[in-house]
Amino acid sequence: MNTTPRFPLDRLADGAPLPEPLARARRIGLLCNQASVDHRFRYAHDVLADRCGARLAALFGPQHGLWSEQQDNMIETGHARHRRLRVPVHSLYSETRKPTPAMLRGLDLLVVDLQDVGTRVYTYVWTLQLALEACAEQGVAVLVLDRPNPLGTAVTEGAVLDPAFASFVGLAPLPMRHGLTIGGFARATVARLGLGIELHVEPVAGVPPDAQWPALGRSWVPTSPNLPRFESVLVYPGQVLLEGTNLSEGRGTTTPFEICGAPWLDGDDWAAAARELGACPQAVLRPVRFEPTFHKFAGDSCGGVFVHALDAQRFRPYRTTLALLAAARRLAPDHFRWRQPPYEYEQVRMPIDILAGSARLREAIDDRATAAQLDELAAPR
Repeated sequence: MNTTPRFPLDRLADGAPLPEPLARARRIGLLCNQASVDHRFRYAHDVLADRCGARLAALFGPQHGLWSEQQDNMIETGHARHRRLRVPVHSLYSETRKPTPAMLRGLDLLVVDLQDVGTRVYTYVWTLQLALEACAEQGVAVLVLDRPNPLGTAVTEGAVLDPAFASFVGLAPLPMRHGLTIGGFARATVARLGLGIELHVEPVAGVPPDAQWPALGRSWVPTSPNLPRFESVLVYPGQVLLEGTNLSEGRGTTTPFEICGAPWLDGDDWAAAARELGACPQAVLRPVRFEPTFHKFAGDSCGGVFVHALDAQRFRPYRTTLALLAAARRLAPDHFRWRQPPYEYEQVRMPIDILAGSARLREAIDDRATAAQLDELAAPR
């Protein structure tokens, strides 16, 4: 297989002819962040500034900001101005998560170059959906420079979101591990919502459906502060569920989401109980102790596990975390708790419910779900 696929941004950086909507646009906005780089690690905003000059009129940043500075959920990013390019930087994780008419005024094209991580609750796709809605309302065309799904597009996991539990960590009925690229998501969103918009998607060339990030021959650039390497992205579709509990998801350590636990857990017991409850055979749950420097249990010694995938293609992160949650609930019923709202701007529903896409997961684990019941919860349907 081709291990060095060319992303659309690479082709622009290497001098390929501009895509037609980019060539004819008079004023251009760009939705990106610091992971939007070409194969030489040049930022998308620099590539477009070189190719389009002063026609690049505005930048837009998703959650965590243009430079991925803000650490956690519901820590908003302020608006700014790019010092060198001398254009506004509009934050779409601020008092608004949807581009306002004032932000889009004068633009005739919004270019989107965001690296997604293949998980429904990662908010970049929902920022894209809201941007598509805003652009349709204001008559602004959209060009998506597609990027691969780092988990591949061949596998999905987790129940499909119940629309009654829609939130900013899920605005459409997708499974947790959704198997889409950001360009594929854009096309599906326009069709699902019936948006009257001029949408163009520049494809990635040479990426088979089962190809994961290590097969692409490129370094991983962190898309947000707590996904520092591909291994953290690989476990994220399951481990993000820990945000809906009082278990540490490893924030405040150097390997967030790969390491997890709590002061009142023993790693050996937790790993053994999770294996009995059907943790993926391709997951090694290595017992550890760790001390977060911030976030949950900062400064406290925690017992827990480090999640290793023996075979990334066959590893099922969602099913593995269901086993960890059920095991923690059984081992420490007096300490384990579901997190209370607010969470990602949801003030009423339980965080675990909007993460999982319904109340079924929480209710099943509270009722001491069996391994077979956890298998059912992990199947997309």
